Amino acid sequence: MAASSNFLLFSASLFFFIVSPSIQASFRPKALLLPVSKDASTLQYLTQIKQRTPLVPIKLTLDLGGEYLWVDCDQGYVSSSYKPARCNSAQCNLARSKACGSCFDGPKPGCNNNTCSLLPSNSVKNSGTIGEVAQDVVSIQSTNGKNPGKEVTVSKFLFTCGSSFLLDGLASGVKGMAGLGRTKISMPSQLAAAFSFPRKFAVCLSSSSGSNGVVIFGDGPYNLLPDIDVSKSLMYTPLILNPVSTSSASFQGDPSADYFIGVNGITINTKP
Repeated sequence: MAASSNFLLFSASLFFFIVSPSIQASFRPKALLLPVSKDASTLQYLTQIKQRTPLVPIKLTLDLGGEYLWVDCDQGYVSSSYKPARCNSAQCNLARSKACGSCFDGPKPGCNNNTCSLLPSNSVKNSGTIGEVAQDVVSIQSTNGKNPGKEVTVSKFLFTCGSSFLLDGLASGVKGMAGLGRTKISMPSQLAAAFSFPRKFAVCLSSSSGSNGVVIFGDGPYNLLPDIDVSKSLMYTPLILNPVSTSSASFQGDPSADYFIGVNGITINTKP
């Protein structure tokens, strides 16, 4: 990782029990990673996962305060393992859905009867819509904190179906957003539950579109070039919960999924 990269570590101060997605039984990694690139045109940070059956690569825009993974289900979503979340199910309760209904253009991904919904949003354009909650296969690469490992699979990863218009303003080829926020179905929360590692993730972002960064889910070490474990030199500050949603689309009473810290003052070059 380039020396000019910016490194952030997020660790939730509150832990909770959630429904663990089904995983591969033969291998349980201690950490997972997502490669991150900076799009030169939009300056958005992008990553890629594999989703569906058969697995296909899905390019996503990273959303640090995003509530969950959402992808466009309007165009080209084909998967034999797609399963909508039925009203009043454990999945709907976990997602804190407050909407349940029917869709008469289906059945198809994003449009099924007796399913619960959430409000996926594009934080770049500050737009949102209503979308079906569903689960499908997700594959992601493991790591030991130093080197990439084998890919592992979560067979029932919860996400929300967005609409094609939500892609407006996102980088070319992007099919949705990877939410890393403070919810029970964000990517960090679901991956931690699936593989029983701490609900913690680290972000290393490159300032240049010519070099890559990384998101690491789970415990350190966080070895960056030239073989320096930055987890040994981190400083910590408590995270503050904002009880009012900051999303462009939310249900009444929802707290914010963004990360907040208390600031007593700002000093630049020894000057306040």
